[in-house]
Order: sequence, then C-alpha cells, then structure tokens
Amino acid sequence: MSAVVILKKGEGRTVKAGGLWIYDNEIGSVTGSFEDGDIVLVRDHDGYPIGRGFINRNSRIRVRLMTRDIDREIDENFLRARVRNAWNYRKKTVDTSSCRVVFGEADYLPGLVIDKYADVLVVESLALGIDRMKLLIVKLLKEVLAEDAVVIRGVYERSEARDRLREGMEKVCGFIGDSFDTNVRIEENGVKFLVDVANGQKTGFFLDQKYNRLAIRGLCGGAEVLDCFTHTGAFALNAAAAGARRVTGVDASGEGIEQAERNAELNGFSDRTEFLCRDVFELLPELANDGKQYDVVILDPPAFTKSKNSVKAAMKGYREINRRGMQLVRDGGFLATCTCSHFMTEELFTEVLRLSAGDAHRRLRQVEFRTQSPDHPVVWGAGESYYLKFYIFQVLCEK
Repeated sequence: MSAVVILKKGEGRTVKAGGLWIYDNEIGSVTGSFEDGDIVLVRDHDGYPIGRGFINRNSRIRVRLMTRDIDREIDENFLRARVRNAWNYRKKTVDTSSCRVVFGEADYLPGLVIDKYADVLVVESLALGIDRMKLLIVKLLKEVLAEDAVVIRGVYERSEARDRLREGMEKVCGFIGDSFDTNVRIEENGVKFLVDVANGQKTGFFLDQKYNRLAIRGLCGGAEVLDCFTHTGAFALNAAAAGARRVTGVDASGEGIEQAERNAELNGFSDRTEFLCRDVFELLPELANDGKQYDVVILDPPAFTKSKNSVKAAMKGYREINRRGMQLVRDGGFLATCTCSHFMTEELFTEVLRLSAGDAHRRLRQVEFRTQSPDHPVVWGAGESYYLKFYIFQVLCEK
C-alpha cells in the first residue's frame, strides 16, 4: 500500500489547474511509510483523489504527479504507454530525424528529458523518482522506436544540472550501455550540423528553435545578417542556406565558435560566414560606434533568469541587448529576438521590447510571434512547460 499525501485546505491550486507539481508547503500530512523516490497517493484535504506520483523530502517540489488516476499502477506497461504516446505525438507534429522525444512534465514523465540526434539518444534526469525509472524508460523507448525501424546505436546521459543536487542526487555524465563516437551528424531544415552530445551545451544542440530558424529564412535572401549568441551557428547557417550575402555569428564560447566554423565548412558556407568569439554585450556598442548596420539581427541569448527573484535584473539585460540590437538594424530591416526563460513571461518580455524600442528610437512592426518547437509541447495549466517566446519584427526608424 502506497503512502498517502494529504493537501492542506485551500492548497494545490496549481496542480488542480493542470500542473504536476506539489510543493512542500502545500502538504498537510503524509500517512504510511515511504522512502524518497517512492510512488505515493495524493488526496485533497477532504479525501478527494488528486493522483499518483513520486515523493522526495529533499526537494521543495515534494511530489511530482505521473497520473491523475489513483488506481493506475506505475509499472512497465504504464511507462511503455507514456513513451509510445510521446513518440506518436512527435511523428504527427515534427521532423523526427532529430527531436526531443520526451519533454518531462509535458509528456507526463516529470523530470526527464530525452533528445534524439539521428540514431543517438541523450538523456537528462532531474528528479529522484524518475531517475529510478530512467534505465527502464530508455529500454522501452528503444523498443518503441524499433517498431518504426528506428535503430538507436547509442545512449549518452547528461544529468549535470544543479536540480539534481536539490533532489539529493549527484551529477551524472556518461554512456548508458556501449560507448560510441559522441560527435553526431544531424540535418535540420536541410542544414548539416555536427553535435557533440558529450561536451556541447545542455544535450548538445538547441532543438527547440528548429522551426524558428526556418521562419527567419524568408528575410535573409541577399541580406547581411548578425547572429548574436550563435552557439554552434544554427541560426547563422540557416540564414546562409537562405542565400544571405554575409553572415556574422557571435558567441562567448570558444568551443561553440570552433564548432560553428566546422558546421559552416560542412555545408560549404565558409566563404559567406564569419564567427567571432566575443562577449555580445561588449561587441554590440563597438559595432554601433563603427556605424555598422545589418539587414537582419538575431538575438538568441541564454536565459538571463532562472528564478522569480532575478526577474528584474534579467529585464535590464534583455532591455539593453534588444536596444543595442535594434540600433544595428537598417531602416526597414528585421529583428528576431527571444527569451528562453520560463520566468520571463510573454507579458514581461513584450513590455521589455516596447521599452527597448523607445530607448532605441525605433518603431516595431510585428511580423510574427512564435514559441518553442512542437516537440517541446506547451501543456495548458502546466506553466513550467512554456518557456520560449520568439518575436520577429520589422524595425523602422522614427521619422
């Protein structure tokens, strides 16, 4: 018999609205014996069933639900169904040659991320309960993929986030199963990339921007393009593939710049691309002072805030970088800009851009608003799944 978690009266509003997290201060009592990572039942203060999930007393997120059905056993058949549903959804919504196959809470496998790069899987496990299940989930996923003749040659784990420390776990990085060459060649939107799944940022590549990179192509034909925070050159090379006259990519990571240069060479774009290892905040004022102007400026910065407490400071950073970016766009040119922070809400980011435009003495004509690729699904009611906000604007000088 599972232990039972009882919520306090008036608590659990987030989970009742569709979320999967129950925080420590929402719990009134726990009856029965359990170990951290075990599956528990969750009931409201009046006994109404909420669902089943795993508990961890080390974490402020005390319980992460896996199902709303308190009578459903979380066993191998349950996990196989979850994995199959996740894969079937991707087959209908995205190019699955490389994609995120499991996106944690959005696939009702909380705390687990699995990315597929061609014939390689990269696993990130962030919660104790799901960590106990990860090897079985990987096995089941490989079986489900094999049903569609997708053979996985290797699996690598990149469970290195600080979240694991808060869950009472150590960071883990290495092969799950046999070793293999961790430089994996993929193709996105017809552009070839080498992805270093062992040493690249996150799981090696940012799959969530796949269709946003496709969206900027129509703006880039014959254009001079500046791609800020280029990482390994993904936006830059999509611009080059669209026929950009000249593309400059900038990133503070020397390893990222080297990889971007290799990716440019792989696609035959080296003659039209250059990559600079520079701090973007330092470089943009220099470019403005030199009178540089671009037809398209792309701003794809890392998350400036990962908590509610640092949102105000992050807004200053976003405001500054967007002001600088707008000033570098030729009159009538285009700005693509985004935030990948869950805590920088759509409303806050929109306000930051409005203020940035005022600071830069520019007017913005909105072309498009986009979010993350469908393989990173946004589940309504589960706010933790919505994080990427992406705008494309035409930038007009005030006259």
